[in-house]
Amino acid sequence: MRAEILEQIYTIVASVPPGRVTTYGRIARMTEGASARSVGTAMRTLPAGHQLPWHRVIGASRRVADHDGARRQREALQAEGVLFDDAGRVPVSRLWPE
Repeated sequence: MRAEILEQIYTIVASVPPGRVTTYGRIARMTEGASARSVGTAMRTLPAGHQLPWHRVIGASRRVADHDGARRQREALQAEGVLFDDAGRVPVSRLWPE
């Protein structure tokens, strides 16, 4: 992935406010050429010691994806006041940007 695309992804993720979430696809649409899949790759390969709020990026289904950090991600979102419905989805009202 080109460094400038990666930097765009990181900048967007850093902008997601606490208590809100965005999707891989929304981030991709805000860049100059990333795909939702490449945003997912960028989130999986964050450098050690980063301070990005990776936990605020979820799938288009508004669910936390099934991955090794899923429990930690869900807990971090809940700590920010994000609730999940019975199907495990985040309410549309929590999506960023509006």
